[in-house]
Amino acid sequence: MKVLHVNAGLENGGGLSHIVNLLTEAQQEGKDFDLLTLAEGPVAEAARKHGINTHVLGASSRYDLASLRKLIKFINNGHYDIVHTHGARANLFLSLIHKKIKATWCITVHSDPYLDFEGRGVLGSIFTKLNIHALRKADCVFAVTERFARLLIDKAQVDKNKVHVIYNGIFFHSDSEIPAKYEHTYFNIINVARTEKVKGQELLLKAVKKLDDQHIRLHIAGDGSQLEPLKALTRQLNMAPQVTFHGFMTHHQLSGLYKRIDLAVLTSYSESFPLVLLEATDNLIPILSTDVGDIHKMIPGPEYGFIAKTGDIDSIAKEINLAVNKSSKELRTMANTEKRYAEEHFSVKNQLAAIEEVYQSLK
Repeated sequence: MKVLHVNAGLENGGGLSHIVNLLTEAQQEGKDFDLLTLAEGPVAEAARKHGINTHVLGASSRYDLASLRKLIKFINNGHYDIVHTHGARANLFLSLIHKKIKATWCITVHSDPYLDFEGRGVLGSIFTKLNIHALRKADCVFAVTERFARLLIDKAQVDKNKVHVIYNGIFFHSDSEIPAKYEHTYFNIINVARTEKVKGQELLLKAVKKLDDQHIRLHIAGDGSQLEPLKALTRQLNMAPQVTFHGFMTHHQLSGLYKRIDLAVLTSYSESFPLVLLEATDNLIPILSTDVGDIHKMIPGPEYGFIAKTGDIDSIAKEINLAVNKSSKELRTMANTEKRYAEEHFSVKNQLAAIEEVYQSLK
């Protein structure tokens, strides 16, 4: 079976990791999977570094519809059985040509399609409608959480027979491959996420402020439209000594920072199945998340991690406080328990096998 994965190419977070991890596993298993990005960018660059067979369509802009003919030719001449798109722009392009290609078309929904273009005015509303329309047209839709699957079926009105839940996975390292932790003075919390409203970093800042514990230090790794407003909020809350904004960090840079981190936190208003928490788990760091996506699948009980109410500063503060007041031994035990569980359930190998099972059913 010959499969082509298509992405706009400008992803620089969880979407990039999802695509590159999946295609790396496929390559290791000898699968005939290729990647096409609409434009040169981080996805193609990362894929090449992993030895993935990568092509770039060369679309001149986000609105370069003239490249559609080139896309049709690439797919049909490549004799692909499956074309699998990731992201609204790739979905839109395929929706415009799907009747002119011979391949079966699948989509992975990585995030809430009703929130992807939130805050972008009329243009955002148009893109949302186009993306929802594309989801309805596809032959198969993978949702990365049960909640997204229900949203697609109940709200977006995608045919329920087309929707399949496939959980994200990562490559887990053996414990001996994880860098040893540094001794450090403070209780260090890390938040790895784009600095956008949907990620809820303002909730995290206010929760840490509420605890009024100078022993806590917060590290925010990510950039986006809210970076400067978050820095301003930090100053307004008189928290500057407690908070470090690192901007975007590579996996290599994060691995260095993880050596002195005690807790990884996501306080998002909406998430799918956050790979950054799995990556923290792989690094034997306890995790805390708001009750988003299918987080209860990742953190099935209090011995595995912490879950706070979404959008609730008091609840976030309470869960952070629980972590702060656990002993180092208790936190290590929790991190180990979560990692053993995650390794068994959320590997890339499991993810690929589940996707391929659906591919086979579409023949």
